[in-house]
Amino acid sequence: MITKADKNKARLKRHLRVRKKIQGTTERPRLNIYRSSKHMYAQIIDDVRGVTIASASTVDKEVDISNGGNVEAARQVGALIAKRAKDAGLDRVVFDRGGYLYHGRVQALADAAREAGLEF
Repeated sequence: MITKADKNKARLKRHLRVRKKIQGTTERPRLNIYRSSKHMYAQIIDDVRGVTIASASTVDKEVDISNGGNVEAARQVGALIAKRAKDAGLDRVVFDRGGYLYHGRVQALADAAREAGLEF
């Protein structure tokens, strides 16, 4: 039987493997996402300087949802992070899916960010 701890351990292993190759720069920062059972979080990170440029999540007051753990909530977070990136003067990022499969909420967040004008 596969437990939730085993799944998270495999996700962290995938995430570390991807992070060896992906690094956010000042010109093209990294869009990192985290998916919990109840919420979605997104950050735009400049790894060279070690700073978070913008962030958005389902717990923000600007995201109007009843359930933070569904695809619609992920779409709203994707649109909000793209808006905040544009406000910070960014239009190109590197996508870091955090070891999650590119499906469901992760894909919805990425598609909404692309539709809002973020390029990756």
